[in-house]
Amino acid sequence: MKKILSLVLAVMLVFGIASAALAEEETAKVLKIYAWNDEFKGFFEKYYTVPEGFTVEWIITPSDNGGYQDKLDTDLLNGEQVDMFLAEADYIQKYADSDYTQDITAMGVTDFSNAYEYTVKAASDANGVVKGVSFQCCPSALIYRRSIAKEVLGTDDPAEVQAALDSWEKFEAVADEAKAKGYYMTASFAETYRVFSNNCTSAWVDEENNLQFDAQIEAWIAQTEKFIANEETLTAGIWDQEKNDQMFADGKTMCFFGPAWYFNFCMGNAQDPEKGCSGDWAICQGPAAHFWGGTWLMAPTGTQYADVVADIMNTFINNEEVCTALVAKEAQFSNNKAVNEKFAADPEYGSAFLGGQNDVAVFAGMTDGIKWENHTIYDQLLNEGLQTYMMEYFKGAVDKDTALANFYKHVNEKYPDIVTP
Repeated sequence: MKKILSLVLAVMLVFGIASAALAEEETAKVLKIYAWNDEFKGFFEKYYTVPEGFTVEWIITPSDNGGYQDKLDTDLLNGEQVDMFLAEADYIQKYADSDYTQDITAMGVTDFSNAYEYTVKAASDANGVVKGVSFQCCPSALIYRRSIAKEVLGTDDPAEVQAALDSWEKFEAVADEAKAKGYYMTASFAETYRVFSNNCTSAWVDEENNLQFDAQIEAWIAQTEKFIANEETLTAGIWDQEKNDQMFADGKTMCFFGPAWYFNFCMGNAQDPEKGCSGDWAICQGPAAHFWGGTWLMAPTGTQYADVVADIMNTFINNEEVCTALVAKEAQFSNNKAVNEKFAADPEYGSAFLGGQNDVAVFAGMTDGIKWENHTIYDQLLNEGLQTYMMEYFKGAVDKDTALANFYKHVNEKYPDIVTP
């Protein structure tokens, strides 16, 4: 009996240890998601139901000075647990073309029928393998002050304003008219940069690794030189307070450029209850279709929970209830055509900030013109670097040749393989 009892106790002990280990394994499923801020984290926590037995750990590293990419790159290289990470448009090509990301169609994300084409193309590698999805689509509009448009153009009607500003030639002619009436056309030397850069017909770096300036970049420089010489814009940076102050009711600037997230979350001065001018705004496409921003969800090859990551991706592009909430409650332009078309056709839907205008309808009409072409893994550094060094020229601190030489030096230090003039 003693031997039998000892055997039973031993079996029970082994079974207990195994059960405890299994239980610990079941409660230790930690999904690690990398991001640069809390925006998507907020949407995730509101609209996604985490599977039972899982917890989520957010690794948030600010983007300043490349901090987010440095942290992500280091952890991917060292084989740290990264189950999903977020990427922006300015550097998504770097990750889409990397062996550190995987084909999400093999994971179960296969329905892109309602996603906008450029968002799928942006997250695909050179062979067309899709590596991620964006939960938002970011067509960018010309955002104008209704009251100033009435003075300058005689109307604030979006269709009529669009007709007056549907080319760069018209835009520059209206800038002269605005100046004559005491207004700036834009509040930053860089305000129009993305409209031009999104429509480049050549990449920043050619097949021989030579740096090259597209005609659109040259056109932006020429226009900015003209606007500054004529005092039709300010030399403020895109995020500078001097520019933001122009959003107050007493501001003298007619035009800004940005997508839904920009006027909903970055034009706080315009929405200030005392000094702002909410309702005195409207949007139209402007001189050319373009986009700004976007947040893609990507799956590293080392993720332990591909099925959960796939479920998250499918939820944020194909779950109509979630996508509807993103538009109705979060002021997003979702990456779901069917949902957006529902809001676009709703006569009761509109933005109070835009004086009741249906911004979703405007954005829905702009998406076909958005291009995703001629991108390289160097785009973020080159686009931001050019604006940074040209600002010194536009402000009069250096001459043009010096500004360009400083830009080339910056490129040489960051990417020695690129051949500069």
